[in-house]
Amino acid sequence: MIQEITSLQDERIAMFSSMTEAQLRNRLNAEQGIFIAESPKVIHVALKAGYEPTALLCEQKHIDGDAAAIIEACPSMPVYTGSRELLAQLTGYTLTRGVLCAMKRKPEPSIIDILEDAHRVCVIDAVCDTTNIGAIFRSAAALGIDAVLLTRSSCDPLNRRSIRVSMGTVFLVPWTWLDDYASLSKLGFKTAAMALSDNSISLDNPILKAQDRLAVIMGTEGEGLPQETIDKADFTVRIPMQHDVDSLNVAAAAAVAFWELRET
Repeated sequence: MIQEITSLQDERIAMFSSMTEAQLRNRLNAEQGIFIAESPKVIHVALKAGYEPTALLCEQKHIDGDAAAIIEACPSMPVYTGSRELLAQLTGYTLTRGVLCAMKRKPEPSIIDILEDAHRVCVIDAVCDTTNIGAIFRSAAALGIDAVLLTRSSCDPLNRRSIRVSMGTVFLVPWTWLDDYASLSKLGFKTAAMALSDNSISLDNPILKAQDRLAVIMGTEGEGLPQETIDKADFTVRIPMQHDVDSLNVAAAAAVAFWELRET
């Protein structure tokens, strides 16, 4: 099903060339939508995780090269191709190694479903930077976080850049949206808000690692966590630092916290 294109205005490739992230989320229906995965490695991770492809866009040379295994694994998938000169006009396209794949989103899981066997989870509260979201997911996957929850004010993990920065780990760590912190306590989780305050405890305090079920709450870099969230958390936690440095990038702070609080 290889189809050549000669214009980026071709409606068949609108999902790659002109649709916004919001439009992609509603491409199929309000419950599902699609996302764009970039590069063969990331696409393979998504396929292995059970995501269904709807279309592929690649340079002609990749049909028998980097995209060959993807095309072979998905024989009914439309494959759109064009010259490098044409496809290079797509914003950021030259960074993708010449392969883009549109894939269906999975139904949103419930918090109960993804936390059933979880012991260490991350809550991302109002983090809107797509690079930070992707980096947090990559650390979560590498350092044993069982699930990630995001407040509705956070960036979508299936944003194209988030996926790219995460190197596909957004497909490996279970995640869903969090509407109410009370649901965590109902499921037996203690909450640890990462924030500087007068009553904060050090990240290496033994009481934290002793918790059977712990949710680490990460906030945006600029304003940090809302005071209400800090006040309601079971623990307020700080990372000990030197040279009068008072904070780290949220993705870096998350990696430090995940490592220190991992189950052993």
